[in-house]
Amino acid sequence: MSALADPVRVQLVRELAKHPDWALSCSSFDVPVGRAAKSHHFAVLRGAGLVEQRDQGPRRLNRLRREEFDARFPGLLDLTLRADGTE
Repeated sequence: MSALADPVRVQLVRELAKHPDWALSCSSFDVPVGRAAKSHHFAVLRGAGLVEQRDQGPRRLNRLRREEFDARFPGLLDLTLRADGTE
């Protein structure tokens, strides 16, 4: 839960949820932090099991581990991804 407590990490997860697996590189995210901070946020998401990354040439591609996360915590990711905060 602490991995999703930061608004930048929630923004990263929301963006990943909108795209197919392995479609976004780390540099394609427009978040209000520097490169080192973005790397830290991805490390936290990886550590929480929310994101998987793989290198493809000079790019690091990302995948939201939605199926795995939903199997472990049903409905939690859907609640987190709601942009408007409705119930």
